[in-house]
Amino acid sequence: MTILDKIIAFKKKEVRKIKEDVPLKKLVESPLFKRTPLSLKKSLLEVNSTGIIAEFKRQSPSKGVINDKATIEEVTNGYLDANVAAQSILTDTSFFGGTMVDLMKARTINTVKPILRKDFIVDGFQIVEAKAIGADVILLIAACLTKEELKNYGKLAEDLGMEVLYEVHSQEDLDKIDLHKKIIGINNRNLKTFEVDLKKVKISNLVKDMIDKEISDNNELIEVPLLNVENDVLNKVIEFCDQYHEDSMTKIEKPLKSYNLYDLVQESYATFVENII
Repeated sequence: MTILDKIIAFKKKEVRKIKEDVPLKKLVESPLFKRTPLSLKKSLLEVNSTGIIAEFKRQSPSKGVINDKATIEEVTNGYLDANVAAQSILTDTSFFGGTMVDLMKARTINTVKPILRKDFIVDGFQIVEAKAIGADVILLIAACLTKEELKNYGKLAEDLGMEVLYEVHSQEDLDKIDLHKKIIGINNRNLKTFEVDLKKVKISNLVKDMIDKEISDNNELIEVPLLNVENDVLNKVIEFCDQYHEDSMTKIEKPLKSYNLYDLVQESYATFVENII
């Protein structure tokens, strides 16, 4: 069983338990569910956009603890000062140390830039949940989902007014997605092994070739600007990210101890439910 298999198996159990405890109706009635989501596409394409989606991540299965001292308030304000195009927040507790409360706190501070809920979406319930906590965008990872699931979950997100970032790593992933008018994210990390090999991975060129063909076939021109910002703006983003990861040289190089972390998940979700009642 790969790391990805373990994460998905745990996530499915986690979501089943949450669905038993939290009625869908309660999510739909939450205050943040009624807000109009911000557009990631618009933010990425607007004039002088940095094009940067800046992430808040405490830990990962491959690296262990990355930074467990920075607060979501500190990081969100820093990213806003650096004029990022969007903010990405891990909400998976068991493997990445994130919570839905992190995203809700960020939403109270960040009202002008799109927020991506970064998690392993395996059920439509999580998409409704994403809107209820204030997310504008969800991540759909092609390696975790079937072609039909990608289509249905993408449609659900769009029906709720949200946008989708589709993550791909291989030709197999690309074949599952209709590329027409989609936001595609390329992950050079193999989620089955969590290894990165830039010499072997040619997915970037593969995506470009397929998108070029899509444009040609549909007689469309989609112009995506290059990073067209003043150097001091970009340097400000890099400087803040470096500060955020300043203790990365001493990060704990060990795997997470257990995949049976329901207590942490339940504690996180209990706080979330308290906030939406």
